[in-house]
Amino acid sequence: MQYTWSDIEQHISACTQCPLSRTRHLPVMGRGSHEAHIMLIAEAPGGQEDQQGLPFVGRSGEILDSLLKDCGLSREEIYITNILKCHPPGNRDPKEEEKEACLPYLKYETFLLKPRIIVCLGRVAAQRIISPDFRITRQHGTWTYRKNCALTAVYHPSAILRDPSKYEEAKRDFLEIVRMERESS
Repeated sequence: MQYTWSDIEQHISACTQCPLSRTRHLPVMGRGSHEAHIMLIAEAPGGQEDQQGLPFVGRSGEILDSLLKDCGLSREEIYITNILKCHPPGNRDPKEEEKEACLPYLKYETFLLKPRIIVCLGRVAAQRIISPDFRITRQHGTWTYRKNCALTAVYHPSAILRDPSKYEEAKRDFLEIVRMERESS
């Protein structure tokens, strides 16, 4: 069966594959351009995202917007999603069974989008998408290639909130992402 964006959103809205469906307010579907060449993937929605049903609307979203702006990008040019579509209580790391339950949705989003570049936001996403032993502090900004797609990871915006000195490193990584995207066009 060939899924559409609308089909995926309906499935996510009705999902009861894991216990998070009982504690969520709203599931959080990815947002952005369905023609984007760059796909950003984080681990899970936060509390504000859970309330609004949108990715990166809180303070982390402000940091992400600043990084995008500093690199000449906007949310309208990229696609942002999470591995999990529901908020884990207490902002804890997602459990393996929760990631497994949501992974088909992420795969369908990726299949429909066909991004040239996938950017993992933070350690948890990088360890699930790039490599289980990925070390964000040592490997952020490095590149892996799979199935005609370049993959990299950057600091999660919430890590920059905790340590603002990481902003410049993240900005350099984003500038390289933009350069890679323009070269691939």
